[in-house]
Amino acid sequence: MIRSGFAPGGPLSTGPTTSVGPATPDTVYEPVPYWAKVPHGVWLREATSVAVDSEDRVYVFNRGNMPVVVFDRDGNLVDMWGNDTPFAGTELFEDPYGNTMPRWKGCRFQRAHALTVDHEDHLWLVDDIGNRVTKTDRKGNTLLTLGTGRPSGFQSGNPFNRPTDVAVSPRTGDVFVTDGYGNSRVHRYDAEGRHLGSWGEPGSAEGRFSLPHGIALFGDDAVIVCDRENHRVQVFCLDGAFRTSWHVHRAVAVCAGRGADTHVYVAEQGPPPVQYGVPGLGHKIQIYDRAGRRVTGFGADLPGEGPDQFNWLHSVAVDSEGSVYAAEVSYVEVGSKLTPPRELVSLRKWRRVRG
Repeated sequence: MIRSGFAPGGPLSTGPTTSVGPATPDTVYEPVPYWAKVPHGVWLREATSVAVDSEDRVYVFNRGNMPVVVFDRDGNLVDMWGNDTPFAGTELFEDPYGNTMPRWKGCRFQRAHALTVDHEDHLWLVDDIGNRVTKTDRKGNTLLTLGTGRPSGFQSGNPFNRPTDVAVSPRTGDVFVTDGYGNSRVHRYDAEGRHLGSWGEPGSAEGRFSLPHGIALFGDDAVIVCDRENHRVQVFCLDGAFRTSWHVHRAVAVCAGRGADTHVYVAEQGPPPVQYGVPGLGHKIQIYDRAGRRVTGFGADLPGEGPDQFNWLHSVAVDSEGSVYAAEVSYVEVGSKLTPPRELVSLRKWRRVRG
């Protein structure tokens, strides 16, 4: 289950720096080229999700031969786990929906999708095709599992049918899961995994969803959901009561700032195929205050592999220094369509250098 040849704590034993304050319109972010030092023999294929713990360790959930790889803030690999046989090659398997696809032999997860680190430094990993959410410690030991592994009926509203993301309340320990690909729901559980209720249904009106994809909590009582295909985020009370929404171009992922940083960071995916090549549509990370006012953002106007570009954003996280990490499903959306197909850049860091 676990492969780790690294000393606990690693180079981060001194802990992170003091959290920075909120971003402003004058805040400057710069890309950090070649940040992640991925060793030969570890294949990400694509980094689907990224999250940061209280010591600024950066956890990357990916679809390669080692599902979870862990870096320090300088990009040095400090741990990895999720496959005891990473060099055994790939195999074809049939998912619960009848699709045949390759995966690395020995991998614990059918299809990595999302990763969250909670207030106790526990990890919550969303396997969308596996229809499970798994809670682990930082070394990968399973603590709790949500879901049976079997999909519920399409748009039935029952958990799960290809869940997409998870968020945990630091005050109550309640767990919120977006169930987005085969459902249009948010499910709420208590800290022990008991289902407390759900909300949402297909549609574009307030409180309805067209693919709820990312989810996060900010403050003590606000749940923010990326309503991706409705091009917006929606904000709810903990019980699912609608509070507000604002437009975001294909909002795919969201996280809250840390410490004194009260802003929310939202990742935007690119436009539909009919508008490929049109500049300024998505492919950016935008920063908003809690009222939905845009403060600043970054990312080039067109996608690509350059340090200042994004290919196909899927996850966003922030460390205690205010630097931003992004994971991208660049193989599924871009690399697999090239001739020949190839792995592309899918993991990036932008350092906060001013403001």
